[in-house]
Amino acid sequence: MQAITAELKIWWQQVSDGWNQFWFRPILPHSLAVIRVGSGLMLAYMHLIWLLRQADFLGPNAWIDRGTSQMLHENDWAWSWLWYTDNPWLTGLHESLALVAALMMAAGLFTRVVVPLVWFFTLMTCHRLTFALFGLDQIAMMLAMYLMIADSGAVWSVDSRLHRGESSGKWWQPVSGLRTRNNLATRLIQVHLCVIYLFGGLGKMRGEMWYEGSALWFTLVNYEYQSMDLTWLGKSPWLIAMLSAGTIFWETFYCALVWPKLTRPLALGMAFFVHAGIALGLGMITFGLIMILANFAFIDPRWFQNVTGRRQG
Repeated sequence: MQAITAELKIWWQQVSDGWNQFWFRPILPHSLAVIRVGSGLMLAYMHLIWLLRQADFLGPNAWIDRGTSQMLHENDWAWSWLWYTDNPWLTGLHESLALVAALMMAAGLFTRVVVPLVWFFTLMTCHRLTFALFGLDQIAMMLAMYLMIADSGAVWSVDSRLHRGESSGKWWQPVSGLRTRNNLATRLIQVHLCVIYLFGGLGKMRGEMWYEGSALWFTLVNYEYQSMDLTWLGKSPWLIAMLSAGTIFWETFYCALVWPKLTRPLALGMAFFVHAGIALGLGMITFGLIMILANFAFIDPRWFQNVTGRRQG
């Protein structure tokens, strides 16, 4: 009995050490800094579109009016102050402030303050625009949410230049070097991506066209999305079937393939080609870019550090 107890203690210690190593091992912020810049620019683009078309999105005669938007959230915890006004000056001010904050996030200026602000401003708009959103808005929101935890402004930012050489004891100053919160934010992005891809793959499995290999063909010939004429692929139905099968396999098993070092390049390479194909072939450039950017969370931050040739932190 004592031998069994000892083995269980060793096993539990190994599990505990592995858990702590996975979530709380300090890492560099470089991968998150790249994601910060890209998602900040994308959030700025989103708010610019909402600002330029605020009459359609947020005005009295918007596609989805305030009352409808509020009614759609009657049974959940969502809330937005934009439910209570469609005054163009107030909605314009909201989007303008969000746009400026997103640009500051991309530049890395007062990062620890503006990232939560961008997230909050965007959340308010997203809760107002239910049914007028798509994948870009949701992924950008997800990245901003997890970047709030990290010191993504510690490198490649205005903050890193302003506070270079200072011993930062102030909460609003990002700290360079190895930090546990960088790893925590990275892991949350990674796990969230795995969940997204898994349920995307499971959802596709419910459709017969993915099994018979014709799903991509009907997507490519859909004029609503078509930005490139790829109908010539119809001469090679075997290729379309192979691409359909490969896509559903990759998306479903991404959550398993992306963790081992041996198969990670395959999973990330497929992610790049799939999302680049969506961007170029289906006209959803912003969605394709934000998904490629999110996959950067699986790239070792030391790789980005080595690419720049500068050792910060």
